[in-house]
Amino acid sequence: MILRACRTRLALWPLLLVLGGCSTVEYGFKEKFDIYKSDILVADVGKARESQEQAREQFRDALEQFGTVVNVKETGLKKAYDRLNDEYEDAEAAAEEVRERIDDVEDVADDLFDEWKDEIRQYTDDSLRRGSETRLKETQSRYADMLATMKVAEQSMQPVLGRLLDNVLFLKHNLNAQAVGSLRGTFTTLEGDIDRLIAQMNQSIERSGQFIADMKRTN
Repeated sequence: MILRACRTRLALWPLLLVLGGCSTVEYGFKEKFDIYKSDILVADVGKARESQEQAREQFRDALEQFGTVVNVKETGLKKAYDRLNDEYEDAEAAAEEVRERIDDVEDVADDLFDEWKDEIRQYTDDSLRRGSETRLKETQSRYADMLATMKVAEQSMQPVLGRLLDNVLFLKHNLNAQAVGSLRGTFTTLEGDIDRLIAQMNQSIERSGQFIADMKRTN
């Protein structure tokens, strides 16, 4: 009977891979097949970290493209606008990916901590229960620090996206030398905004990596 159950689980894994694009469905299947929520949390934090790394590079690319736009000749303005608009759309998509990954992390963490609290009540040995309670509090504290850093970086994206969109629209509506001259004055401000955002994202990425390392070390 045990062998048959194991074979059934193995046979269904390809289906899980097919459904991997839907994080909610994937999470539900993983729960049914006894994959620890802590492992799912570590995996989701890793995905959020990867999406932040991608978003960071996309903002860098957008800044680089903006730098080329303000120095482009008037005859190349239309092409420059198209490039910058593409970069803005990619940056917007990257920011949305970060938001979705953080939501996944929060969903799994909430379930993990709720289940952990429920299971602590089942202990009959007071010493073991106190040890588990201590470890729960330590894990929650590390998680809260990591999540707060993630959210600071995520919330910093929108103002930068807003500045990028303002400049994309201004360039679109004023494809002439005068528009380029006006944009030069905003480039330094935008550059500073993106530099600060990247610094915050680097901190969040570092915290995420440390959280994953701590979880793997203690599991």
